[in-house]
Amino acid sequence: MDLEGKTALVTGATGGLGRAIAASLAERGATLVLSSRREQELAALATALPGEGHRSVVADLATEGVTEDLAGAAGRVDVLVANAGIPAGGRLERLAPEEVERALRVNLTAPVRLARDLLPAMRERGAGQLVFISSLQGKAALPRSSLYSATKFGLRGFALSLRQDLAGTGVGVSVVLPGFVRDAGMFAESGSKAPLGLGTVSPRQVGEAVADAIERDRAEVHVAPLVLRLAVAIAHRRPHLAARVTGRRAGKVADRVIDGQAHKR
Repeated sequence: MDLEGKTALVTGATGGLGRAIAASLAERGATLVLSSRREQELAALATALPGEGHRSVVADLATEGVTEDLAGAAGRVDVLVANAGIPAGGRLERLAPEEVERALRVNLTAPVRLARDLLPAMRERGAGQLVFISSLQGKAALPRSSLYSATKFGLRGFALSLRQDLAGTGVGVSVVLPGFVRDAGMFAESGSKAPLGLGTVSPRQVGEAVADAIERDRAEVHVAPLVLRLAVAIAHRRPHLAARVTGRRAGKVADRVIDGQAHKR
């Protein structure tokens, strides 16, 4: 799909990845409908993006029924980028019930419902693109991430299955799986450092990968250095081996990230 002149709804737009995704789409000629919980930051972002006609819709995706309101307020949408997400890290028994519910709603239920709400009009037009921002933790599990991994594994499976259902309709589905991102996401927010030797990517690289997925209708895009992609491929096929190799080191990194992101849950 050529993004020139198209309207794209981006959720989680005021986060580091959301801003980079919005910028990449706007640079390729798209008009943005930006959504997050932060009204003032949304307005500032809409003004700062290249192009004209960008607007914002404030929405808390953890609230029941908000996806229908968001879809209605967005109007005609050619592209959905379901980017909003929350950390949801920690040992399961230590998470409060409301934290579990919030993570499931924001990370998994909201993208599914938004796709459902926007899909009928896309199918009627015979054109559209649904993009879901998962994670490489949607293919390889790490310690202290049972709930987060559940949402990202689920989002990946949902996207790939939906893509098969929509084959031949003109509506494409893509899932984008970033690895460790510098200057945004869990390490930037927690003040922790990514594990040495695996490499990181920039928010800009993720944004460009999303734009490329839309324009080329790519099914699945991994945004990570080669060494990390290889490690994830091994972990995906041999999870027991990966758990033995990562061991306590991965758990300690996860604990530092969780402590630094506690306010985000």
